[in-house]
Amino acid sequence: DVHFWQREAASLRQQLHNLQENHRQLMGEDLSGLNVKELQSLENQLEISLRSVRTKKDHVLIDEIHELNRKGSLVHQENMELYKKISLIRQENAELYKKIYETEGPSEVNRDSPTPYNFAVIEKTNVPVQLGLSTLPQHSDAEQSTAPKLGLQLNP
Repeated sequence: DVHFWQREAASLRQQLHNLQENHRQLMGEDLSGLNVKELQSLENQLEISLRSVRTKKDHVLIDEIHELNRKGSLVHQENMELYKKISLIRQENAELYKKIYETEGPSEVNRDSPTPYNFAVIEKTNVPVQLGLSTLPQHSDAEQSTAPKLGLQLNP
C-alpha cells in the first residue's frame, strides 16, 4: 500500500514538472532544449490558441455592440416621447396664456394676486430660460415683506 502511494506521488510530481515546463514554453521561456519540429509544433499550438481567443473576443464585442445599440434605441425612443410631451405642454401653456390675456387683458394679469408672489409666463421657443428670484417693491415701511418675486426671464 505504501509503495502504491509512493508511485502515485512520483507520477503526480512528474506531471506537475511537465505542466510547468509546458507552461514556460507556451510563455516563450526555456526554449533552448527544443528542436525545429518541436518549435514549429509549439508555434502552431499558439496560433490555434490565439485564433480561439480572438474569436471569443470578437463574439463578446459584437454582443456588447448589439446591447449598446438596443439601449441607444430605447433612449432615443424615450427622448422622442419626452419631446412630444414637452410640445404638448408648450401648446397647452400657449393656449392658457392666450385665454388669460383674452379674458383679463395684459394689465390685469397678476395684479391682485392673493399671494405675495408674482408669476409671469412668457412663451418663446428656442430661447434659453433663466429662472431667478427678486423681491417685490415695498409699498410702505409697515408692510415689509421678504417674499421673493418669482419670474421667468427668457433671453432673446
